[in-house]
Amino acid sequence: MLEVTDLRTYFHTRAGIVRAVDGVSFSVEKGQTIGIVGESGCGKSVTCYSLLGLIPTPPGRIEGGRAMLGEEDLLSASEATMRKIRGKRISMIFQDPMTSLNPYLRISTQLIEPLLIHERMEKKTALHRAIEALEEVGIPDASERIRSYPHEFSGGMRQRVMIAMALITKPEILIADEPTTALDVTVQKQILDLIKTRQQTLGTAVIFITHDLAVVSNVCDHVYVMYAGKVVESAPTTDLFSAPEHPYTRALQRSIPAIQEKGEPLYTIEGLPPDLTKPMDGCHFAPRCEFATEECQTVAPTLQSAGEHHETSCTRRQRGEIDLIH
Repeated sequence: MLEVTDLRTYFHTRAGIVRAVDGVSFSVEKGQTIGIVGESGCGKSVTCYSLLGLIPTPPGRIEGGRAMLGEEDLLSASEATMRKIRGKRISMIFQDPMTSLNPYLRISTQLIEPLLIHERMEKKTALHRAIEALEEVGIPDASERIRSYPHEFSGGMRQRVMIAMALITKPEILIADEPTTALDVTVQKQILDLIKTRQQTLGTAVIFITHDLAVVSNVCDHVYVMYAGKVVESAPTTDLFSAPEHPYTRALQRSIPAIQEKGEPLYTIEGLPPDLTKPMDGCHFAPRCEFATEECQTVAPTLQSAGEHHETSCTRRQRGEIDLIH
């Protein structure tokens, strides 16, 4: 359904060129859920903003790559074409609902806008659909609350409104950027179940951006692990958790508090992510990697097969020199 190849998005700033997304490739099929995981600043959100033409220009610029939605290349499409795609064929649940909702407009006005624009629906019919959408995401007294303003909702309730807005046009692809961050566990499960139901009935493909590996293990079919603007590992979810093929993926898993031995210090990844304004010769993770050698510091790695549908960019793991399971 969507095929992204060698996407590169750079920000040209006074401090230098920030290589936020540097050669990312992935694909998603109808009804499939892929996860994009990694630390803050690794390029997860910028990747998806690039697909929707939401990168601020300047300073941002898409330097290269292709993103094929059927026969349409999203990266070279005109603004008129993207307006027809955004909110209809591809919808996005943004990470911060307070800055994504217009504080001056009622929830009803913002919810029905995609229906009025993309489906040419009558206002009364659109309002009825919007109330149903709020009920689906668990907002009580939806017929009354729909006339409220964003500031009259809690953070979790605003997040649910954003989810309802993204799903209301029944998109082919749903991009979910940390969609359950502000929600408690019970509501989180309700939202994830709603998205899964939509997938089963409509064949919606989902791109799930998150830090939460527990959510990834429950909802994603395939996972792409990003670090410093690059994909360092790609694998089916079960393979990624049972047999990680990159030291960074292994480190992320070891950082999950639930798997720590009681009374033992929490595992942390030492060091900081690299400065993306400075070109690096070798593996970007090498300065923080316990398995790194001098070669890792100087030779740039490439994604290579590590099994069926499994790829890793760790040169030492590709040669079988290190064991990441034990």
